[in-house]
Amino acid sequence: MPIIDSTYNPTYPFTKTHFNTVFRTFFSRIKINYSRERLELNDGDFMDLDIASVKSDTVIIALHGLEGSSESTYILALSKVLNKATIDVVAVNLRGCSGEHNRVLASYHSGKTEDLDAVINHIDRKYDYKNIILVGYSLGGNITLKYLGEQGVNLHPKINCAIAVSVPCDLTGSSNALMQKANLAYMHRFLKSLKEKAVHKKEQFPNKNLDVKKLLAAKNFKDFDNLFTAPVNGFKDAQDYWTQNSSKPFLHAIKIPTLMVSALDDTFLSEECFPYDEAKEHQHLYLETPKTGGHVGFNSTFYGKNGHWLEKRIFNFLSDNLK
Repeated sequence: MPIIDSTYNPTYPFTKTHFNTVFRTFFSRIKINYSRERLELNDGDFMDLDIASVKSDTVIIALHGLEGSSESTYILALSKVLNKATIDVVAVNLRGCSGEHNRVLASYHSGKTEDLDAVINHIDRKYDYKNIILVGYSLGGNITLKYLGEQGVNLHPKINCAIAVSVPCDLTGSSNALMQKANLAYMHRFLKSLKEKAVHKKEQFPNKNLDVKKLLAAKNFKDFDNLFTAPVNGFKDAQDYWTQNSSKPFLHAIKIPTLMVSALDDTFLSEECFPYDEAKEHQHLYLETPKTGGHVGFNSTFYGKNGHWLEKRIFNFLSDNLK
């Protein structure tokens, strides 16, 4: 499919990368009255699903980014706009992200698609929606795209389309980008949360070979993934984890309409995270790369009349692809 010319055209200060990236965190005041249910998993673990229902026959299954949750401001904004458009939202809290530590040593990671599959099958069995749409942000977007490629022609027939936002589809490139000086504040925030969880895992599983001193000294994702993410999830090292779980090699096998929205000024993404060649040769992949937008930003006003560009873009795409 051709590369899409984006309609996102913000004015100052939303033309500023970092302002756009952090804007929702500091200025969004959206509240959603979720109904929570716990999904028990086959390995004895669980995930908490937060449901914003308006009794629709269509549901969005939304996956947050690294160390996010159903309370992430972009998930709340999506729920607000889609509920208003009479579409249900199931906001997935990945393992260990709902405010309660998960039960097993391993937690979520960038390519844990079996958990998304469990959510889809649970939602279909319990609620019998007519249409299912997948929406993933950042890490959740990588999981979404990898899942679509893995499933290929065997994808659940009720899944009509998917949208992935600000996707680090090349995990090596994204990890290298996040090591840059401009991203030090973001890296520090991510690692603070990840280290706290890793220390708890040592307390939870004292017999496991986790070096807390080295974990606490980790300065970037390469350090942390080498010490924790890779070994607890069965990967050789950080590079092996990144290589096996990047969604980019799976894009060619996607068989449903899929929109990728990533800003060219997103400091979390490397050049390799913009799959222009794959999209140009693809029947189902639509790539939209606005010049600005930051990382999971795409704000345009202080949520006045013309706000929520991203949520409206998601709604328009899924509306065009409902069966």
